[in-house]
Amino acid sequence: MSQEVIAQPGQPGQAVEAAGRVERRSIDVVPLNERHGSLRSLGAVWFVANINLTAMATGIVCLGLGGSLFWTLVAIVVWSFFGTIFMAFHSSQGPHLGLPQLVQSRPQFGYVGAAITVFVFALANYIAYNTSDALLSSDAAHTVLHLPLWLGYLLAAGIAATIAIFGYDLIHKINRILTVPVIVLMVFATIAACTSQHFSAALFTPGPFQLAPFMTTLAIVGGFQLGWAPYVSDYSRYLSASTGTKASFWWTFLPSGLSAVWVFGLGAIVGAGTGQANLIPALQAAGNNLFNGAGDIIVIGLLIGLLAVMAINQYGGSLTMLSIAHSLKPFKPGRTARVATILAMAVIVWLISAWVGEARFNAFYASALIYLAYAFTPWTAINLVDFFFVRHGVYAVSEIFKPNGIYGKWGWRGNTAYVLTILVMLPFMVNAPKYTGFMAAKLGGVDYSILIGLVVGAVLYWLLTRNLNLTRERELAANDPIYVTHDLREGASE
Repeated sequence: MSQEVIAQPGQPGQAVEAAGRVERRSIDVVPLNERHGSLRSLGAVWFVANINLTAMATGIVCLGLGGSLFWTLVAIVVWSFFGTIFMAFHSSQGPHLGLPQLVQSRPQFGYVGAAITVFVFALANYIAYNTSDALLSSDAAHTVLHLPLWLGYLLAAGIAATIAIFGYDLIHKINRILTVPVIVLMVFATIAACTSQHFSAALFTPGPFQLAPFMTTLAIVGGFQLGWAPYVSDYSRYLSASTGTKASFWWTFLPSGLSAVWVFGLGAIVGAGTGQANLIPALQAAGNNLFNGAGDIIVIGLLIGLLAVMAINQYGGSLTMLSIAHSLKPFKPGRTARVATILAMAVIVWLISAWVGEARFNAFYASALIYLAYAFTPWTAINLVDFFFVRHGVYAVSEIFKPNGIYGKWGWRGNTAYVLTILVMLPFMVNAPKYTGFMAAKLGGVDYSILIGLVVGAVLYWLLTRNLNLTRERELAANDPIYVTHDLREGASE
């Protein structure tokens, strides 16, 4: 097969996409002459992305695990920052490679192997999160604006799809615009939560520490943050290749980690202060205690944030569909294919959300968070070890787009490490009452699977790559006609 031309090299700043123009790139590499944007904009994306109804519902889900509010908040802080570490390291891959996150998995899992082991789970990730977003958006529009549930979803999905179709630059611009308003909204919501009818200092009495809910919170909030990992570098890949690894890490870690702790923690406080297990009634009860209608203002504000994150999920889901299709039958991706997959995402999510229904939101969302965290734990360990410790950022980018290139159709090392890690994790998993592994049962129903999976996945992949000969890959990378990467150890990325 002849080599597919994905992009041409060039000098930074020669061509820039506009926020009002439909993005023309999809899963191809972003050449140097199209690199643009700022780290401040990257920070805005990851701060705003967490300020929405779905993220706040996560806090209520955590409170429902059975721990006291105090220990729930401690768990939220610890595990939110823990999960954010990994997604922030993935974010630093974007400027270095100029590639969507999942395409970067081909060197570890193979051209076809990545589509079957990684891309399918990523698509499930997008669908699950957008289904949750769809349920909450339609519920919020129905409760506050009295719209029929189907119309609420249709409007939300339509707005999100439009943003996603215009793509990267419009997503960045909208999140920059929303940054100050969402901070004001969260301050207002925090005041409302702390003055709600049943709120008192007694709610923060620590009470007995329970390890099981504390560790399950890792799967939920750590999993929520880890859930960004399969597409986090999609939103940093247009930044200059000279962007430092440390800089892109911190501009992702701090905004995302701080907003996660704030929104998850506030969700738990709202639930505890109102005694409501469902988010929309809880927010209305908390807000209306300030003044009549304040609850609706909070819900609408968080709904706007939800539309922004739905756009991110539809955009990422589109890239994942294209990655799967491209792995099975190579084609030249472009605007038309991206628009078609965005619309397909909207239809799929609508069908699933109609089947799940608003009444089953909490059960669906909690299970989705936990199972997706399990699925992506081995992948994040393998991908990061490969990037930072095995190949040190040096990839033959042209070969990533070749079905019979040096990375092969099946990366046996990555797939073996992934499958073995999942098998090791299984006995330690807990998603009561549906499944409890035999080791978890012996350990008092405590879920250690994610911590174990991160260590086992990283060590297994590192061991399996000890005999990997990188000479040919580095020769091809140094003379790549599309895009030349550099060795992170040389300090050129700092």
